[in-house]
Amino acid sequence: MSRRHGDASFEALSTGRARNWPCLRQFVVFLENRVGRLGELMRQVESLDIRVLSMSIDDSVDCANVRLIFNNSDRARERLELSNFMFSESDVVGVELPDDDRPFDAICTALLKVELNIHHASLLRYRRQGHSAVAMYVDDVDLATRAFEDAGFRIITEGDLLDQDDYL
Repeated sequence: MSRRHGDASFEALSTGRARNWPCLRQFVVFLENRVGRLGELMRQVESLDIRVLSMSIDDSVDCANVRLIFNNSDRARERLELSNFMFSESDVVGVELPDDDRPFDAICTALLKVELNIHHASLLRYRRQGHSAVAMYVDDVDLATRAFEDAGFRIITEGDLLDQDDYL
């Protein structure tokens, strides 16, 4: 089933974020700053079919925001909802790090050329043919994706996360 949006054709919502969609889903989970709360979150989301591939924590006195990227965003969303955690979602760009002495300089240079900011970034527990990857939340996902592709970078999709060589 296909729908029209302006002049562009796109798949129905159920297939619109196919496994080869050119960005990853990041979940930001709100946690009270209590002993054991992060462990409780991990017990709920980590399982045989869900792997945490990236985690960063912004901590304050009363609460913490835990940014997570999973190998399977649909299953992770389901687990978070069933566990009654408050969370939000956003798209991030995943990029394989090049075989280079300065891979992060190359990534930053590609974004500088199109004048995009990186709001936050995290390394991914990802490995494919000896390459690792980084995920970035940027001003404009589509522009960043084009800039990376033009610079010769390989964009990571959720399908890649489900089908990688091994987990670090």
